[in-house]
Amino acid sequence: MKKLILPLVVAGMCALPSLSHAATNPYVSVSGGLGFLGNSTFDGHADAIEYKTGYLVNGAVGLKSEPFRLEAEIGYHRNTVDKVSNDQNVSIWSFMANGYLDYDMKDEGISPFIMAGLGLADVSHNFPGGNDNSSVFAWQAGAGIGIKASDKVTFDVSYRYFSPADATLDGHKVSFGSHNIIAGVRMDF
Repeated sequence: MKKLILPLVVAGMCALPSLSHAATNPYVSVSGGLGFLGNSTFDGHADAIEYKTGYLVNGAVGLKSEPFRLEAEIGYHRNTVDKVSNDQNVSIWSFMANGYLDYDMKDEGISPFIMAGLGLADVSHNFPGGNDNSSVFAWQAGAGIGIKASDKVTFDVSYRYFSPADATLDGHKVSFGSHNIIAGVRMDF
């Protein structure tokens, strides 16, 4: 399964240029926000792991053809383990193909949207004396609003739920899921 995920994500990202004939606007975006990683469960352990509020940053390139957008996104998420005496954290690099459906309210200068994405997540558990990582399938879904600053610049505010598949870390299956509040800027070309 792991060997199939990366080629599928790469193939999806390589398909973006072929959509350029139908697309009216290529764009780039950067965003960041707060990540609320839910309690993780380890197989074979009764206690769940709790996390402090973390952060995330994303960068994306995409194509927009009203009312749709398709983009390739790279993201980084980081949360520190709560209630432990040493510095432990979970970091996740994500490589996602996202689709958006925008509802452009031209007269008001805003565009509510919904989105969904599929891809790959490289999950790392960092602890004193070492770390372990696992590459797994990931998905995300969300909704937000775009606020036009000019013909080429849009500010986005959104909510996303991000969920990598169970990762095998330190010999245990670990479940993750993150509620994210994100703000960003998108520039059309």
